Amino acid sequence: VVALAESVTEIVFAVGRGERLVGTTRFADHPPEALRIPRVGTYIQLDIERIAALRPEFCIGTRDGNPRAAVERLEALGIPVYVTHPMGLSAMLASIREIGRLLNAEGRAEELARDLERRIARVAARAQAQGRRPRVFFQIGVDPVVSAGRGTFLHELIETAGGENAAGEAEGYPQYGAEHLVRLAPEVVVITTMTQGADFEAVRRAWGRFPNIPAVRDGRVHVVDAAVFNRPAPRLVDGLETLARLVHPAAASP
Repeated sequence: VVALAESVTEIVFAVGRGERLVGTTRFADHPPEALRIPRVGTYIQLDIERIAALRPEFCIGTRDGNPRAAVERLEALGIPVYVTHPMGLSAMLASIREIGRLLNAEGRAEELARDLERRIARVAARAQAQGRRPRVFFQIGVDPVVSAGRGTFLHELIETAGGENAAGEAEGYPQYGAEHLVRLAPEVVVITTMTQGADFEAVRRAWGRFPNIPAVRDGRVHVVDAAVFNRPAPRLVDGLETLARLVHPAAASP
């Protein structure tokens, strides 16, 4: 099997079939064993010749990122491509079950999916009990400042964790200037380490130029690890639990 996205690689290992992988994408780094698998380019720039040379029985890709033309070229070479579309928590769980079926790991996949469902439900129940939803600004881009609006799985994470997405006025991944950030007045700011090479402590300190923003005034500007937020794979639930602790600290006890 060749995984055409990092999230697919993580799911394949999570259902106990990592040994089936003969190829994966450039930034696949979890679990550590994934680092030993040959690379086939990035998920948006796949090396078709390299994939064909690995002689996989099939590939597993994602609709969100893998170019359709690349998928069609692989299929023209006689390599089937199964495409997932995990654009939310429920879709991510469905992908786990689907990949489990493809790899004859239904039992492991079902056990994993049910455990993740329980954790998601626990977060949602605690968030619901809080009543009020603080405004949360999730920063994924540094220069310019980029957030996640409606139609993204980060938007769903914020809502499930008990927050109101401050960028929910827009769809996709909107950009924001200083004046707009002040008008949004987020109560919690979460900065993800998605931008490579950035000094994220400096990014956090930069919010200090907006002392009247509630999140700044109350010391609720946080930096989090992008690894658990930027891939629709099981670790996304780790990200959800982290976000819930930041949004509603009083509800974070086990």
